[in-house]
Amino acid sequence: MDFLNETISLFSDAGIVNAVNVTLIMSAFSVAISSLLGIALGILLEQCNFPGKRMIIRLNRTLLAFPPVVVGLIVYLLLMRNGPLGAFSLLFTIKGMIIAQTIIITPIITSMVYSFAVKAAPAIRVFAATMGATKQQTNILIVKEMKYEIYFAIITGFGRSISEVGSVMLVGGNIEGRTRTMTTAISMLKSQGIYTEGVALGIILLAFAFILQWAAECFQKRESEDENY
Repeated sequence: MDFLNETISLFSDAGIVNAVNVTLIMSAFSVAISSLLGIALGILLEQCNFPGKRMIIRLNRTLLAFPPVVVGLIVYLLLMRNGPLGAFSLLFTIKGMIIAQTIIITPIITSMVYSFAVKAAPAIRVFAATMGATKQQTNILIVKEMKYEIYFAIITGFGRSISEVGSVMLVGGNIEGRTRTMTTAISMLKSQGIYTEGVALGIILLAFAFILQWAAECFQKRESEDENY
């Protein structure tokens, strides 16, 4: 009962509510940008042959294991006052956190879309050619036919975004009311020995993941029913 009361009381805490808002804003924008880049790059890598293609694919896969805290450090050095991008004053802002998250998430979506496209795109491209489709129409058809796979790639990117701590801590600074996210709030609460609120925030994060997964299943079920109809 006490835990339930603590959980409910979180939504009356302005700092916690702001952390949830910052997390959703940061994740939504970073995933949107990463999705546009990742989908385009994944399909482009599948359909184009050029010198160095294998190296780019390997580099992208290497970036999947690149420590987020290192990405945060690199972005921090770029955005700091004396850095190359210091004039834009993006350090310790949500925009700076979005940049770091985009760098982390884009290789994930690119790799997943590329893997899906390697299996599905050739057959789709042959079909499109027989129908006299243009290159642009063919790419649109590929995206449409791979919509489930692309959706789950986006969900994976979103899950990575809302669970990230190291990079957003470095670039955002964990400033209350401005750049504090749910994960950095959990880290802070743990260091203060406030475990109940930390666990409650963790449950909220799980709830977000459950809602996204549930929405994906409903979407897939609806599409299947439409096709059968």
